[in-house]
Amino acid sequence: MNDLDTCLSCHRDLRDYETSRYLCLPCEDRIAVHLGAIPGLFERLDDHLHRGAGRSGPAVSGSKSAPIPCRLDVLDLRTEKGPVLAPLETWVRDWEEAGYAEVNELGGATDRVTHACRTLRFNLSRAAGQHPAIEEFADEIATIWRTLTRITTGETAPRRIAVTCPCQQTLRITLDTRGETCPRCQTEYGHAEVLRLPLAERRAAA
Repeated sequence: MNDLDTCLSCHRDLRDYETSRYLCLPCEDRIAVHLGAIPGLFERLDDHLHRGAGRSGPAVSGSKSAPIPCRLDVLDLRTEKGPVLAPLETWVRDWEEAGYAEVNELGGATDRVTHACRTLRFNLSRAAGQHPAIEEFADEIATIWRTLTRITTGETAPRRIAVTCPCQQTLRITLDTRGETCPRCQTEYGHAEVLRLPLAERRAAA
């Protein structure tokens, strides 16, 4: 049970119909969308395994040119212990211990990612009301979704902006950040608050 009456993910006050939950309904919906999209994005990684894939068309049979090197970052994402499948199945195991889900490690990587996402999505509402680590789960699912989206769409990582906390600590944020905690004074900022902090002054070149 959440005794704080605030969403652990976006930190806004919970509505009357959301009290005792760990997540507000919009955050739960966002996680559900991410879980629904991850399997398809994961399957599309094969199209981006080689450098230049998707931009110059398929390789021509019999070409004498050197083979296109694999993208190691994409290859790592596809592995069993990589940053997609491993954390998804770790959460399924964690939820299984709490009685929310069942682990299934049969089939290939895409099948296992699909099963994990389907299982976590099916049990999401229950976990949003009962699992105290739901904030960590939400952040990890969002990270997986952003990583796969940038690989498959070619989007670059959002530009980071340096702002200054009143304690003079520099924080590096993005325009879509949900919030930030200052490592020096431990002040917690929500999305709107952290965007209102003054820009950090550029240091003069030595």
